[in-house]
Amino acid sequence: MRLQDSRLGRAWVAIREDEIAAKAMGINTRNVKLLAFAMGASFGGVSGAMFGAFQGFVSPESFSLTESIAVLAMVVLGGIGHIPGVVLGGVILAALPEVLRHVVEPLQMAIFGRVWIDAEVLRQLLYGLAMVVIMLTRPAGLWPSPRHEDRPEADHASVGSTGEVKA
Repeated sequence: MRLQDSRLGRAWVAIREDEIAAKAMGINTRNVKLLAFAMGASFGGVSGAMFGAFQGFVSPESFSLTESIAVLAMVVLGGIGHIPGVVLGGVILAALPEVLRHVVEPLQMAIFGRVWIDAEVLRQLLYGLAMVVIMLTRPAGLWPSPRHEDRPEADHASVGSTGEVKA
């Protein structure tokens, strides 16, 4: 949170919005981008070391496409660019398989006498449905960033010289 409000965080936002304008304002875009890459790699390295230490064993099968989709869905559902929103998306999508396992399968057994749709298949269907619904209704996520410059917009409105908003 402190990094986001710092000079470096504002430089990252400026580069993300318009790299040419950021360069014109005097931001050394090459160094700032390299620093972003280095910081991301550092956090990834520390996270990987902690994962390996806690798991005791790491293999390529530990990181499947399904896991990548789940992480992306958590970020998009919660709110891109807002840490509490991403945590909210993570909690919702981490709890979803357990809710499905303990509610949907017994409900199907009670109604139909057998399980028609497995909880894992239903989870993947609900991930896709949630992504589509969120992108259509709330493109900034369930808990978007309170600051306008930190959240993506569905359609950018332009403001005229007299202050009126043009769509």
